Amino acid sequence: MKSRLFICLVIFLSIVITACQKHSPRNYVFNSNGISREVLENYLSRSVTLTEFLIENPYYNNAPLSDKEDDIRMLRNLKAKFIGRAIYRWGREHFMADTTFLNPAKRLINRMHEYDTEMIFQAAVFEIVTSLVDSVEIPEWTFSALGIPYEKRRFKYENMLNENGKFVNHWGNGASVPDITRQEAQLWLMFMAGSYIQIGCEAIHWGQVNLIGMNDHEFRIWAQFLDKARIFAQQNSRRGWVLFDAHTPTGGMIVDGKSLLDFNSFPLRIKEIPEKPMQGVLQKNYLDALYGKSKGGITPSGWHCESIPYLVEFDNFGISRQPGAADTASHFIWGYDEISWFCKLDEKYRDYWLHYASEWVQQNDKNAFLQMPLSRVVTWGKGHPQFLCKGNNHSEACPNGMNIEKSIADIWSKQP
Repeated sequence: MKSRLFICLVIFLSIVITACQKHSPRNYVFNSNGISREVLENYLSRSVTLTEFLIENPYYNNAPLSDKEDDIRMLRNLKAKFIGRAIYRWGREHFMADTTFLNPAKRLINRMHEYDTEMIFQAAVFEIVTSLVDSVEIPEWTFSALGIPYEKRRFKYENMLNENGKFVNHWGNGASVPDITRQEAQLWLMFMAGSYIQIGCEAIHWGQVNLIGMNDHEFRIWAQFLDKARIFAQQNSRRGWVLFDAHTPTGGMIVDGKSLLDFNSFPLRIKEIPEKPMQGVLQKNYLDALYGKSKGGITPSGWHCESIPYLVEFDNFGISRQPGAADTASHFIWGYDEISWFCKLDEKYRDYWLHYASEWVQQNDKNAFLQMPLSRVVTWGKGHPQFLCKGNNHSEACPNGMNIEKSIADIWSKQP
């Protein structure tokens, strides 16, 4: 009799322990010594793109301030942990000298951290600089972070550009790609990243590092610069560590067996099904897709891996000359960038495709994580100005909501 009771007790405790393990809270703890793979992957598996969430007055017409409260509700409801593209500038650098740009972002970060202290907000420092930087004064801490003697002056656009004219006016007249080998470009990049770190951002996306590194093909200058940026982050960030990522078409930024980035990022690279209008699939080795190609090495936190974890995202880069036409040799999907194509789908197929993409990524590369699309710049072409899609549930609080939130909640509820 006693032995039966003992066996029953063991079985009962086993069930309880298993249940507790299954429902135990995820670990999101890191510090100035770095971030473990477990914690990093926990963040990546609960990542979303919520473009310009931290900006008080987005310049896209369909993102009124009334949506902000519903965005907050949505993040809390989903229990999202990594909020991508939350603040950035694509040109319009003069905003960085205006406290009405950064101060509201800091207040909103503080408000969100009152609810969830572990939530990470990502800022982006992109591969563009315009002549408007000439209006921005360089703060003393920027010189100090790079070990350069301070001089009271403003940024100099011309001194950030490639001396041989490479990628000068690449984005239009007076809008170029900064050259990482130029000290002035490093000052600008440090100023941008440091400004975001000081308001509470704990992740920096460095954009297309190969473009910025046009004269730094082995990433040696990038390595020196990012070392200094990490030191600044250790001394000035919330938890002493800031996650660095970038678009890495070559599989990573590896120097002497060490990754300069905490994780990689890349577009989904969706392939059209020409015989099925507006439909698409994911496929290894399609164009420059990253699946199975993320390089390994020693991470900035000190742990080794055969393949650096990475995010795949619904990228935005504009519209082709033939929207609606299939071209499997192009990065466009049915003539649109990835997020514009996704937002053009009817709700039923959009829901199906997000479930499909989530499962496909998990099954085809254990190092890959799908960044969920809640808001990003959409381009539909003539007669349709650019706008921010809204993934929120459709409601009076968000009349433009596309119900993507429902799909994400369902997908995440099925993941451990």
